[in-house]
Amino acid sequence: MEVIPLMLPGKPSGRVVIIGAGKASARMAEAVESVWGPCEGIVITRYGYTRPLNSIKIVEASHPTPDHQGVSGTQEILTLLETLGEDDFVLCLISGGGSSLLCAPAEGLSLSDKQKINRTLLNSGAPIGEMNVVRKHLSKVKGGQLGAASYPSNMLCLIISDVAGDNLSDIASGVTTGENSKAQDAIDIISKYNMDMPKVVETIFSKGSTVVPPTDNRLDKVNNIIVSAPSKSLIAAKELALSQGFSVEFLGDSLEGEAKTEGVRQASIALEIQSKLQAEDSPVILLSGGEYTVSIRSNGVGGPNAEFALAALIHLDAQPGIYLISCDTDGVDGTAEVAGAFVAPSMLNFARLRGINACEFLERNDSHSFFKEVGGQIVTGPTLTNVNDFRAFLIQPL
Repeated sequence: MEVIPLMLPGKPSGRVVIIGAGKASARMAEAVESVWGPCEGIVITRYGYTRPLNSIKIVEASHPTPDHQGVSGTQEILTLLETLGEDDFVLCLISGGGSSLLCAPAEGLSLSDKQKINRTLLNSGAPIGEMNVVRKHLSKVKGGQLGAASYPSNMLCLIISDVAGDNLSDIASGVTTGENSKAQDAIDIISKYNMDMPKVVETIFSKGSTVVPPTDNRLDKVNNIIVSAPSKSLIAAKELALSQGFSVEFLGDSLEGEAKTEGVRQASIALEIQSKLQAEDSPVILLSGGEYTVSIRSNGVGGPNAEFALAALIHLDAQPGIYLISCDTDGVDGTAEVAGAFVAPSMLNFARLRGINACEFLERNDSHSFFKEVGGQIVTGPTLTNVNDFRAFLIQPL
């Protein structure tokens, strides 16, 4: 889908309501108020990601595991939408993290069930698209249901993408776009990854699903527009690198897969690029984006960016002239308050001299702890945006 720069029109004359959810939603609402002034509405964002708004209510909730705040905030949004008529207008602000923050468990599903399901999904190693299929069929807002709930009012949904390929149905689990999958698809995904789900899930699936198909006329009054996406951040990085005299190799903005496998693969590409450089050649920046997954097999503290970086560090084996940064643009990699990690050639030998075994940390999914030990963590705090992961190798000729 084309990414359209945000040019907010004049505020409609009728009743206008602002709703939203995601790590960037409070900052987006702040931007709306700067143009339209005080507005009626409510947005849900992650704890610590609030902004000083004039009139739009902010609810802070838990991410990546939902909590009572997310449930109550979501119900407030749904209750607000029930008061609207066909002459009213809804501006919906969606960004990454909305899958957790917009939480309305399906009938018969408790919050504790929902929390267990979410943890199981995050630890399964399944890509975000498959995780979201399961989420949609266990929710009252995902899979187009929030968009349908705004009917008969008109809705404009402005979206910051944090997913590979900018697929609308994957961003915040597609709360305002139609869904083609069936409950059986969710069942198949659970079986595929051998997920341990609460018994009530089977009962819910046996009753069918409440997701909204794309042909539902309630979605005819919903207009979804992506205003920012991972590709834009990588293009900007490429242009900056070129302006500074680097050569740039671009692997793509929508890469998926197992983080440690991809760390080895990209480290191998970096080594191959370096082997072909002559002493007089410009250094090369190897760029990529997307969203990797981690199959959790232990109880370490890690995330896909740090695990990618640790696997790459081990594979590079202290090779001179190759550096790496791997971060989540929202400032949170996995469940830790850490954006990601950087790698330098001296780091592995530094660890060895101190008896720190990098392979053991990787085996127990404890990448953040490793980089904390060796001084390789990158901590940004809340960035108030979310356009997926950013990875860059710096490759110097020897």
